[in-house]
Amino acid sequence: MTGIPADDGTRWTLDAAGLLVPFAPPAGDADGRAAPPAIGSLDPAPGAPRATITRRDRAILFLAQGFGTGRLPKAPGTFGTLPGVLLYLLLAGLPLAPYLAVTAALLLIGIPLCGRAARSLGEKDPPSVVWDEIVGYLITMIAIAPSWPAVVAGFAAFRLFDIWKPWPIGWIDRRVGGGLGIMLDDVVAALMALGLMHLGLALVDWI
Repeated sequence: MTGIPADDGTRWTLDAAGLLVPFAPPAGDADGRAAPPAIGSLDPAPGAPRATITRRDRAILFLAQGFGTGRLPKAPGTFGTLPGVLLYLLLAGLPLAPYLAVTAALLLIGIPLCGRAARSLGEKDPPSVVWDEIVGYLITMIAIAPSWPAVVAGFAAFRLFDIWKPWPIGWIDRRVGGGLGIMLDDVVAALMALGLMHLGLALVDWI
């Protein structure tokens, strides 16, 4: 119900006694419509109790939180990227196709993994969930030969875009919910960092 508009723009409605009173819309926008949920959101309703955390949930949280690195109180996203660096160093010797296959598999696993972790914690995108950062670093380093300058540059480039969140990363972060949203904004940040890395390498080769 949206009320009866008057000439001055005020909306009126009938109360329980049948008297005409100013219309007060429910929570939502100015017309009384509920705000749309985030795309793909699986978040509980505001005030809803958190789900009971089972042993399986604890195992999922351990993985989603980067084997515990995401639980550090300061800069969890930065520290949570470090397992991605170690994983990259382990995978860097693979040919490109297997590297891409492993990265794609971890990305797909991350969607339900991060979604389940977020629901267990009762948050939309918990800072402690860093599986997306791990996968993001692997994407950043696609077809990059391993060297310490490259490892550090890739780390810095990915964290730059992940923290800065230029469009469309910020839009995805705000509007896409659930595990898909948690993963997708970091994937886009990683693709931007990947482009920057290859541009930098091309400039170095050209010089």
